[in-house]
Order: sequence, then structure tokens, then C-alpha cells
Amino acid sequence: MSHLDGITHDGLKTALGIKENYRAHEPICLPGEEARILLPENLMNHHVDLQTMEDPLALSMMATRDPESPMALAAATRLSPLGQKSPLIKGVFQVVGETTKHPLIAKCISLITDSAFSPEAISKVRDHASNYIISSRREYTLALRQNLQALLDGSIAPRYFVSEFFELTEAGNMRSDIRKKLVLSLLLSENIRPSIKFLFLENFDQLPQAVKKAIVSEVMKAEPSHHMEIFKEELRWMTSKAAKNTEGVAPKTAEPQEAVKAKPVLDKRGKAKPRPWRPGERAVSPITSEVSWH
Repeated sequence: MSHLDGITHDGLKTALGIKENYRAHEPICLPGEEARILLPENLMNHHVDLQTMEDPLALSMMATRDPESPMALAAATRLSPLGQKSPLIKGVFQVVGETTKHPLIAKCISLITDSAFSPEAISKVRDHASNYIISSRREYTLALRQNLQALLDGSIAPRYFVSEFFELTEAGNMRSDIRKKLVLSLLLSENIRPSIKFLFLENFDQLPQAVKKAIVSEVMKAEPSHHMEIFKEELRWMTSKAAKNTEGVAPKTAEPQEAVKAKPVLDKRGKAKPRPWRPGERAVSPITSEVSWH
């Protein structure tokens, strides 16, 4: 593996893979774990081995290109201590501050660079990043609850609810196991109309493969009823079709071992484009991009 002043060739390949993943609107998974989406908390936890994602270029790609500010802020926070290791990485860190789409990240980077990467400034940014991530997830969870109540009250359209459900769980970086429980609770609930459940199937490809398999398995065990049997039959047809499509795909040629290690593990989801939650779209206080620095 070649190195250039703290930046590796494998890290460059990983950064390019992450860039393609953003372009395809697919999430990034933890290295070696296809069923676990990379979360801001993973980036903040230095005990989590990110392998080639730890490279400054890979972290810079997430800090500048990720559409969600909590994820971008976590990547910038993990990158910040590396800036003092070499002039090249310091320059990369400064470029992130100039090119990121999130004003909060630019403010944090400016605070760190103005202090010459002092440990106190880095620690201060890290504390505020942790609080911001927690606050953001709380806001998205509240929006999901309010949307569900509005659906049950009949004040929002079912298709809008389903669309917002997938976008909010994506934007909120919700863990795969929690997403599975939420979808299952809706699909198995007697209070949710069958037509709404079929709308979930229209967006089923947006879920990670492991989550889809777990949901199918649990739904097949559900107590029989007229609409549930129709629902199960639709799931069987979708599963059968997906299996046939997989069989028809020609196997890929083996890649060099070094290239395989360099690529981040990406979740094989459909390419539906998630849109971040925008303030003013529902009766919930928007996530602020400002944090108190005192």
C-alpha cells in the first residue's frame, strides 16, 4: 500500500467509492458488515475500526458530500485530529471547510484551524458534535411520531406518509434494527389500512437486504387473515422475482485482493433518492444548524 504524506492509495479508492455511492443515493455500511449502516455515532467512536474509511480523503468525502449534516459533522470531527500530522492533511482539512455544503461544518473547521488544531478546540467541537447528533435524531423521531398520528387522524395522505417515512428514517440515520421494528409494527398492525401496507411494498427496495429478509420472514409468520394472505402472496411474488433477477445476473470477475479491501461495504438498496427533511414541512420544530458554543 503506497502512502503520500498521510494519505494512502487504498484510502483514495475508498473515497472514490464513497463518492459513487452518494451519486447513486445509496447508504454506506460499516466495513465488512452489509447489514449495518454507518452511523454518525460510529464515526465519533474511535474504538470502531473504520479500516480504509479512516483515511483523510475518505473522511473528507463524507464531510463534504454527505447530504445530512450530523453525518458530515461526525466525519469532520473524526478527521480534525489528523490535520496536524502533515501539511497535506492540514490543507485537505481546510479545503473541506471551504467546500462543505453545511455551514455548521465550515464553522467547526474554522474554529479548529484558527486555534492551530489545539486539543482544546478539537475537544470542544467534538462535544458539540455529539450533542448535535443526539438532538437531530430526536427531531427526526418526533417527526415520525407526528406523521403517524396525522395518518391515523386522516390529516395526511397515505402516500405522503410512506414517502416521508422512508426519507425521515434515512435522513435520521436510523439503525437497521430499529427501522425493521418500525416497518414490521406498521405492516402487522390492524390499525393500518391494507392499501397503506402495499405502499410500503412499493418502497421495499429502499431497505437494506438484510432488513428486507427479516421483515419477509416475520410477515410470513403472521396470523392469517384475508388481507394478510394477499399481502403474503405479494411478498412471495416479489421475493421470487428478485431471486430470478439475481440468477440472471452474470457473475463478476474476481478483483485484485488489494482493490477489494479498499472498497467500503455498500448497502445494496434501490436507488430511490432520499430528500432531507426541510423546515416548515410539518408541525415540528426544525433541526437547527446552530449550536451554542458557550
